Amino acid sequence: MKAYINGLGAVAPQETLDKDHFLDQVESYNENRLQIIQPNYREYINPKVLRRMSKIVRLGVVSAKIAMEDAGLDQPDAIITGTGMGCQVDTEKFLNAMLENNETLLTPTAFIQSTHNTMGAQIALMLGNNNYNFTYVHRTFSFESALLDSMMMLAENEASNVLLGGIDEITEESWLIKTRIGYFKFDSINSLNLLGDKQTGALAGESSAFFVLSNKKTDNTYAEITGTSTFYKPESIEETQERISNFLSVNKLSPDSLDLVILGYNGDPEYDQLYQNLEETIFNLCSVAYYKHLCGEHDTASAFALWIAAKALKSNTIPEIIVKEKKKQNSPKNILIYNQFRNINHSLILLRQV
Repeated sequence: MKAYINGLGAVAPQETLDKDHFLDQVESYNENRLQIIQPNYREYINPKVLRRMSKIVRLGVVSAKIAMEDAGLDQPDAIITGTGMGCQVDTEKFLNAMLENNETLLTPTAFIQSTHNTMGAQIALMLGNNNYNFTYVHRTFSFESALLDSMMMLAENEASNVLLGGIDEITEESWLIKTRIGYFKFDSINSLNLLGDKQTGALAGESSAFFVLSNKKTDNTYAEITGTSTFYKPESIEETQERISNFLSVNKLSPDSLDLVILGYNGDPEYDQLYQNLEETIFNLCSVAYYKHLCGEHDTASAFALWIAAKALKSNTIPEIIVKEKKKQNSPKNILIYNQFRNINHSLILLRQV
């Protein structure tokens, strides 16, 4: 299976809306969580509709519209989204109202808008699109599951153009809960010094990234996605290495033939050690990049990594801000994205230049 990325759009804690810039104007934060740079929503969404949208729905609509405009596409044959936590603001609003009103006199609006498929549904409503519309909610496998479904639809000719997205938001309540169980850092840090911080937990964040995938290449094609794979709870680092090597072998590559590996370092010293081990073994001849100092850790952070990889392949450049170890030329041909969360969910996405 393969798919061509013919358009993309992202909203993140960095400047991502200007097509003429690619991470050359990076924001540095001294925070305990990274939040998106709010775009001018009125440029993309009717103000009458805008006021009824929560933040995460706005993010999804904006990044989806940018991706479709980039691809010159009016209507996709399918809309497939991945989200780990969905519309957290509306969920929290509804649950808090239940407590405050003693489970009486509740308005249903927040509950209706809290469902995980709200982003995909809102995009379809705005486009007047009645085609296949599906949302995957598989924690840190959410985006990869949506990507796999998209690639299968294209391979089986059930669709010619798929609008694919990965989106998650961070809220005060969700950050606090995950901080208490050790998932996120509590104290503020300098985001660009992420790997130097030794606090327990990751740096929390949020982003939205959408892509127009097609089974045909165009003049605007960014890259070809040649494969994706996930695996769960490997018993040892040797098993992880074997699974990565097997995945590359299926795609007629070896670790040594990769030009760039984008790893999901998130600032948690315990679990970042897994990336370091791979960097010193099977990826010891590859240039290595990381990205969560720019967007923070969230369930669909790999969608932002895919945005970076696609832009890198089309522009033939690797932004200095993501480089951790440079061992090969600055014009990548094959890029592997490898992400794992607390050594439980592991995912791989392979791209090549077209």
